[in-house]
Amino acid sequence: MESTWNSAVKELRPLLAVTVALLFITTVAYPLAVTGIGQAAFNRQANGSIVKVNGVAVGSSLLGQSFASDAYFQGRPSAAGAGYDAASSGGSNLGPTSDKLINGVVDDLETADVDESFAGIAQRVEAFRASNGVADDIALPADSVTASASGLDPHVSPATARLQVARVAAARGVEEAAVRALVDDYTESAVLGFIGQPRVNVLRLNIALDRQFPIGRR
Repeated sequence: MESTWNSAVKELRPLLAVTVALLFITTVAYPLAVTGIGQAAFNRQANGSIVKVNGVAVGSSLLGQSFASDAYFQGRPSAAGAGYDAASSGGSNLGPTSDKLINGVVDDLETADVDESFAGIAQRVEAFRASNGVADDIALPADSVTASASGLDPHVSPATARLQVARVAAARGVEEAAVRALVDDYTESAVLGFIGQPRVNVLRLNIALDRQFPIGRR
């Protein structure tokens, strides 16, 4: 009996040693190594790609946010929570043939305590054209009236940004050409020249606007 027990212990000892070693590697050593490398080599990215103005955090270059003023470029529509809710990232989950997605839903007045309204693509098209003075015969880029899958996309296409130039320039009292040039300056190329599409980071563009063309300057 004792011999059997000793034999079992002898066989289990390396298994337990490997288990403890792997537990240490995967729960302590590896996380510490990855965190250390991230903080040392990619500090800004590892800490959320926070963007600061005069030492104050104003957002993240990885997360879209709402800009309501006409003096700012506006990002894509968002279906994340009530809009741009980082704690509720997601899309509308509505398919391309959904009547709700296309035409939206009007709030039910009988349930005053619940807002059931939903802006469909038709309403977004109308609102975008009205706020930016875009004629009906000009096709709108898809990203100007549709939400991203995450609801937190920080970028818009250069075409969407350019359609907002007139509104932003008028609100700031500057020439459209100057604002258009700023859009061009902040247009990022496709990664490695072929991955993805050219894009404009809305937060960084708006920060540049405030720096070069402060609101109220005439």
